Amino acid sequence: MKPPRMRGAIVIRIVALALALMLCPLHAHAHLIATGLGPVYDGIIHFALTPEDLIPAVALALFAGLRGKDHARCVMFVLPLAWLAGGVAGTSIAAQLPASLAWLPLLVLGALVASDLRLPLAATTAIALLLGGSIGFAIGVAMAQARRGTRAIIWISGTVYVAFTLLAALVSAWHPVWLLIAWRILEMCIASCGLLLFCSS
Repeated sequence: MKPPRMRGAIVIRIVALALALMLCPLHAHAHLIATGLGPVYDGIIHFALTPEDLIPAVALALFAGLRGKDHARCVMFVLPLAWLAGGVAGTSIAAQLPASLAWLPLLVLGALVASDLRLPLAATTAIALLLGGSIGFAIGVAMAQARRGTRAIIWISGTVYVAFTLLAALVSAWHPVWLLIAWRILEMCIASCGLLLFCSS
C-alpha cells in the first residue's frame, strides 16, 4: 500500500495532466454544423447539441402538453413543418442574421407555463409557427454559409418532430399534482435562462 503522500502526488499529476489536455484542444466548434457522418447525423446531432434550438422546443412541448391533447396534436405537426419551411427559406435566401434573440422564446414560453395562462388553440399554433419558422430560418442560413444541403434541415425537422411528440405526449398524459408542479418549475428554470441570456446580451 502506497503512503498517503505518494498517493496525493499521483492524484495531483493526473489532475494536472487532465487540465493540460483540456486546455489544448485540436479543434473547437462553437456551432456544430457538420459531423462528417452525413446529413442524417448532422441533423440529429445539431438539434441535440444546440441549446438555443433544443430548449425552446422543450419549452413549447411542455406548454402544449399542459394545455391538453388538442394543443399537443396540433403543434406536433405545425412546429416541424414551420421549422422545415424556415430552414429551406434560410438556405435559399442569402441573408445576414441579426443579433441573437435566443432569450425571447425561453422567456415568453417559460412565463406562459409558469403563470398557467390559458391560451386558445389558434394562439398556441401561432406561437409554434413563429418559433419553428424563426429557428429554422437561422439554421438554414447557417447551413447555407457552411455549404450544407437541405437534407440536414429535413433531418433536423424530423428530430424536432420525434422529440416534441414524445415529450408533449408524456406531459399531456400524466397529470398528478406533483408532476404538474415539476413541469412548472422546469419552465420557470427555462424562463430564468432566458432572462439571464437577455441580461448578458
